[in-house]
Amino acid sequence: MTAIMLTAFGLLVALLASGVWVGLGLAGVGILSLESFRGFMPVEKLLAQTVWNSTTSAELVALPLFILMGELLFRSRLTQLLFDGLAPWVDRIPGRLLHTNILGCTLFAAISGSSAATTATVGRITSSELMARGYDARIAAGSLAGAGTLGFLIPPSTIMIIYGVLAQVSILKMFIAGIVPGLLLALAFMVYLGLYALSRPGELPPRQRGLKAADYLRALVQLGPVAVLIAFVIGSMLTGMATPTEAGAVGVLGALIVCLLQRCLSWKSLWSALMGAAQITSMIGLIIVGAMFLSVAMGFLNVPRTIADTIGALGLSPLALVAMLLVFYVVLGMLLEGMSIIVMTLPITLPLITQAGFDPIWFGVFLVLVVEMAQITPPVGFNLFVINGITGMKIGRIARAVAPFFLIMVAFTLLLAVFPQIVTWLPDLVEARG
Repeated sequence: MTAIMLTAFGLLVALLASGVWVGLGLAGVGILSLESFRGFMPVEKLLAQTVWNSTTSAELVALPLFILMGELLFRSRLTQLLFDGLAPWVDRIPGRLLHTNILGCTLFAAISGSSAATTATVGRITSSELMARGYDARIAAGSLAGAGTLGFLIPPSTIMIIYGVLAQVSILKMFIAGIVPGLLLALAFMVYLGLYALSRPGELPPRQRGLKAADYLRALVQLGPVAVLIAFVIGSMLTGMATPTEAGAVGVLGALIVCLLQRCLSWKSLWSALMGAAQITSMIGLIIVGAMFLSVAMGFLNVPRTIADTIGALGLSPLALVAMLLVFYVVLGMLLEGMSIIVMTLPITLPLITQAGFDPIWFGVFLVLVVEMAQITPPVGFNLFVINGITGMKIGRIARAVAPFFLIMVAFTLLLAVFPQIVTWLPDLVEARG
């Protein structure tokens, strides 16, 4: 068994290091492992069956819809409205306009399903505005990178859709479970920014003067399109009026209306959004197929059961198990892309967690948080590259700037392990009332 695991790991590292697409690399490891250790397996039939089973789930229809919604909004002027609408309201809070990164990403995350899209869309406006007003580039970049990860936690979330399909749990419950942790994590980021500002009173530029009631009213109007979209997407699911797939369709319609009202939708931009959504969906689909086949292959070779039995024999307490998995996923996040991590490890870790007494919904939120950490940990942290492209700041400097937000996320994840009802309370309440 040790030989199988070492061989599979070596093949995976070699294929990914060679530049092979992640999905093909994962499938290749599965094929080579089966051919090497179980030569009699009908690999072609098994691969075909895995591809069919993993791509024909009805729940996956929501995935391209939410991706398309984000692509359309990326091409709108919505983020400029977000910044202009939030700026007057945060001007009196310690940290002032730095909070537009947190609140802007929180609001945009509620109408997008991607961490990278949230970071890029909000960052292209807030970074230039904050720099122009004299805010320190390091804390501006760090807060943007940290807050951008909320795109995975606050629904709708592409990662949650994938987890729901693979773990066979309700995607709607996953969406609802992400709301409270997402808002609390955003609040934790804002508290840190406030403390940072209070400890360095001379570093922040002075606040705006002469704001009148009309300015606050105008700000509310500018936030209107975002509020309406959130009400359509999240509200329709919470009230039971729409399934996640139907909410995705409503979101696409709402994004089209926003783009039309802002006169930023042309045939060229629409085609570009459609092609972008198709490319991202295809990439995710290939990763899912490859990882699912690798998981099936490892299952035939009894690797998950062996690892689970080995960890179970250690007799770890539930909190010690969570701490060990947190370290495990943080290390993996430095080397692999977050979605690949989830689909590769889920067959092994989900049984361990449920056996320890944790809810699968809770574990889904836990995995989303560790994937968020992977977005901001070098050398593969995707949000770091997004901000590098926006600001030109070096990756190492961005990584140091985001370190406090990474530590906040680690502490928050451990807090959820101690108080799992933070995650499960709202889904249980909605289910009880439904």
